[in-house]
Amino acid sequence: MADLTSLKMNPPENRYRGELPKIGIRPTIDGRLGGVRESLEGVTMGMAKAAVKLIQENLRHPNGMPVQCVIADTTIGGVAEAAACADKFRRENVAVTLTVTPCWCYGSETMDMDPLTIKAVWGFNGTDRPGAVYLAAVLAAHNQKGLPAFGIYGHDVQDLQDTDKIPADVAEKILRFARAGLAAAWMRGKSYLSIGSVSMGIAGSIVNPDFFQDYLGMRTEYVDMSELVRRFEEKIYSEAEYKRALAWVRANCKEGPDINSPEKQHSRKRKDEVWATSVKMAIIVRDLMVGNPDLKRKGLYEEALGHNAILAGFQGQRHWTDHFPNGDFLETILNSSFDWNGIRAPYLVATENDSLNGVAMLFGHLLTGTAQIFSDVRTYWSPEAVQRVTGWKPDGVAAQGFIHLINSGATTMDGTGKQRKDGKPAMKPFWEISPDEAGACLDATLWRYADLGYFRGGGYSSDFLTEGGMPVTMSRINVIKGLGPVLQIAEGVTATLPEQVHDKLDKRTNETWPTTWFVPRLTGTGSFKDVYSVMAAWGANHGAISYGHIGADLITLASILRIPVCMHNVETSKIYRPSYWSAFGMDTEGSDYRACQTLGPLYGK
Repeated sequence: MADLTSLKMNPPENRYRGELPKIGIRPTIDGRLGGVRESLEGVTMGMAKAAVKLIQENLRHPNGMPVQCVIADTTIGGVAEAAACADKFRRENVAVTLTVTPCWCYGSETMDMDPLTIKAVWGFNGTDRPGAVYLAAVLAAHNQKGLPAFGIYGHDVQDLQDTDKIPADVAEKILRFARAGLAAAWMRGKSYLSIGSVSMGIAGSIVNPDFFQDYLGMRTEYVDMSELVRRFEEKIYSEAEYKRALAWVRANCKEGPDINSPEKQHSRKRKDEVWATSVKMAIIVRDLMVGNPDLKRKGLYEEALGHNAILAGFQGQRHWTDHFPNGDFLETILNSSFDWNGIRAPYLVATENDSLNGVAMLFGHLLTGTAQIFSDVRTYWSPEAVQRVTGWKPDGVAAQGFIHLINSGATTMDGTGKQRKDGKPAMKPFWEISPDEAGACLDATLWRYADLGYFRGGGYSSDFLTEGGMPVTMSRINVIKGLGPVLQIAEGVTATLPEQVHDKLDKRTNETWPTTWFVPRLTGTGSFKDVYSVMAAWGANHGAISYGHIGADLITLASILRIPVCMHNVETSKIYRPSYWSAFGMDTEGSDYRACQTLGPLYGK
């Protein structure tokens, strides 16, 4: 059983350079003094304060720290006050703005004109004053100027004295916009760290700096894998942490059976050396990403800084793994919400340096605060094939078949599903995970020695089975020649198979790797006509899996970044994009492509 005393809760921290992005609230007002403006000051500021309360009570940053909102010093009735608000927001690191009003205002004079802020406008649905008229007018100004904004307008008419009461439909839009806006803002100025280069010809590991810069506002940093060897040999890591980490691993990471033939199996001595190297790899990759102040004590000031990497990828195969232990342990432990230092936010690392799948992991993490599963989209199992191979006819959620998600051990242990929400399997933000839950994830995971046909240098892969019944969303970014990046989304649920069925199917591929049985939600048409069609339409060999049905949030985030969505099964009523999109036609998919193409990438101008 896992040592729960080692699984202490670490407080939220900002491990990256740069201030946390804030949300700015812009209370706009009818500027006519002499009775009109004066009568609206209280209700307008009331809307602003209600929006702050809603956001700050419901959202956290992905590192667990509270989201901060900043309100303009005064209501905004014209250009001078709009400029004063913009000055304040620049000083406060506001990256996302929500304009609120219960009344008519002067559209182009009061609007947010900063091309880099992510914008929404909430116009109060009331009959006392024409808030809806201002909303329409200012959105027209935003669209005419090419500064897209999300429109927020309640379904039901409210009374003017109730401007501080936010209806459920308005709250849903405000929070979806805020989550997606903060996610986009989080990426700006951070780095993707490519450790190594292209893995086995995988296109996603051809790291494209233009994509990261133009669409995400990120740098790309590159480190050869030989840097790990240098740090091994020169002991460029905390030796005290290494000893503590290795002892923790020996106490908490249970080894499973070695499937290699006896004559090929590595000796116990070599396996222990592989464990030692694997632990060092994890510490070193983390230090490369975010630095380590402990290295300053060794006089290693440059190495202590890190690369400010919110996301990394490790090439591994084959230049590394033909000689050294694979990267499975480092990727699993960093992607998990706990290690020898306790419960903490995950460090996102993409297997095989698949930067595009890494970006999908990053999107899911920034929107939910949870760890993300990285998987091969390996096999579609039809009901007929399952019955032929195992004698069992799939039923329940698996009745129409399922997809085998499996990867070479580099999957977060949160993916076991051993955490709980309302008594059901879940993956939670680290600040909600208890030591018992982290311990249960560890206890559900075996560490299997590498298949030496794949990994000549050995290594240890996590091996577990994801609990069924979890709502999940699989997503993926692909880059298409002549088009640019596109996003795929498939909401669904994890499935439970009878034990003997799982064993038979699992052993047909590689039993030493973690398995998630995934059933996408079907719509009966297009790519979601059936489970086979989902598998056939998936654009690459990898997918990123996030807890919860977050497809609508992903669509909103993609619109902010100007990335069209080429495949999804999200209900039409939940699709939320800036009003700019509505001018590009009545079909939502076509208008998405045309709007994104016309605007171009967020940072690409």
